[in-house]
Amino acid sequence: MAEERTAMEESLLGKEIVSKTERRDEEETKKKGISKDIYLKEMKRICCLSGPMVAVVLSQYLLQVVSTMIVGHLGELELSSAAMSISFAGVTGFSFLMGMASGLETTCGQAYGAKQYQRIGMQTYTAIFSLLLVCLPLSFIWINIENILVFTGQDPLIAHEAGRFTIWLLPALFAYAILQPLVRYFQIQSLLFPMLLSSCVTLVVHIPLCWALVFKTGLNNIGGAIAMSISIWLNVIFLALYMRFSSLCAKTRAPISMELFQGIWEFFRFAIPSAVMVCLEWWSYELIVLLSGLLPNPQLETSVLSVCLNTIATLYTVPFGIGAAASTRVSNELGAGNPFEARVAVVGAMSLSLIETTIVSATLFACRHVFGYIFSNDKEVVDYVTVMAPLVCISVILDSIQGVLAGIARGCGWQHLGVYVNLGAFYLCGIPVAAALAFWVQVGGKGLWIGIQVGAVVQCVLLSIITSCINWEQLAMKARQRIFDVQFSGENRLV
Repeated sequence: MAEERTAMEESLLGKEIVSKTERRDEEETKKKGISKDIYLKEMKRICCLSGPMVAVVLSQYLLQVVSTMIVGHLGELELSSAAMSISFAGVTGFSFLMGMASGLETTCGQAYGAKQYQRIGMQTYTAIFSLLLVCLPLSFIWINIENILVFTGQDPLIAHEAGRFTIWLLPALFAYAILQPLVRYFQIQSLLFPMLLSSCVTLVVHIPLCWALVFKTGLNNIGGAIAMSISIWLNVIFLALYMRFSSLCAKTRAPISMELFQGIWEFFRFAIPSAVMVCLEWWSYELIVLLSGLLPNPQLETSVLSVCLNTIATLYTVPFGIGAAASTRVSNELGAGNPFEARVAVVGAMSLSLIETTIVSATLFACRHVFGYIFSNDKEVVDYVTVMAPLVCISVILDSIQGVLAGIARGCGWQHLGVYVNLGAFYLCGIPVAAALAFWVQVGGKGLWIGIQVGAVVQCVLLSIITSCINWEQLAMKARQRIFDVQFSGENRLV
């Protein structure tokens, strides 16, 4: 009973703090705007967070790029099957796990701001356990990829090789289910150096390991899949050891107990919308590539769209890193009951995004006549890429804006609104326009790309409207109420 009274007193104290914090921040917000000093200080914070996160995301993404490039030197069959396998794995597995893990940016990020440190470790364990369970049905899909590809009309030989490659990627699936929650665990605490070091070391090890397994062991193309699995597991081991033994993780490192099962519902409440939000956009671009195969001269159209897609996917690591920084700052400040600081973080992140996209898009446009040679020596492909370059630059601009807005959405915890936005923008607007331009107006692959960018414009407009209408004081109050209410209910069950 004494413990129950203590828990109740803590809950009431938390709610009292919420009320006081809300009144204080309302007065501060009315009295002052965002001054130059506050703005520059926040910009510095965002830059310090986003820089390492960009490197982390890029180095992790390059694992699959390196595997595809090395396997591609074996021949056309090996290249096409590996590319198809990795694309299938991304659509049906990696994207879903990454999206679900993003739910921690809301729960753990706000808990860290509220100084509920033990909850962060426990929620991380809950996420790992939940994602490992999700891997079981995903594994069944991966094991049957050959039959699925043949059923969809793919070449049986390519489907067979892609099926073999995917089966050897299964260990990577389970490693990814552990890696993504660990990345969020370090991200929301701004412990970026361990992630940066681990990801870069993993990439450096992966390159010679993949080359050796592909060319020196007789494993051929499946050597690339095995190398990816080993490398992702190495990254997991590095981060897990750091989490276990580093003094910097002492306050958020919780003992593994039955309490991790109590947070499963709360995790899925944010994880499912996060996953759907990510996957709806990811799948729309994959659908555009599939539609390109139905156009006249499908080999040229598919090659060019693949070049454009790989370009924006690589460049997207920059706004994704800025978005991760924005998510961290917004969730931390909301959890701490600082709505004014959360709003400043949004302004700082969007400003940095506009600066970044101006530089990147301008550079890409200036190099439009030559950047196609990175992917192909075929002059017809390179010339087509040059024509598509202005549209790709627009895509880079839109991706930079929506990448940061999506990070803000994760920090605020309104991923469910992002689901409706992406569903409407891409599947009710973008893809129908793309299909009409490509097949009815007969603009070809250019029409497909214009259509998907129409969807991206709608997405950015809707996300911008939602962000501009946020009541930051009310959001901060709800965040802290949820944190303390969940804490009290959890403690009450343990009494």
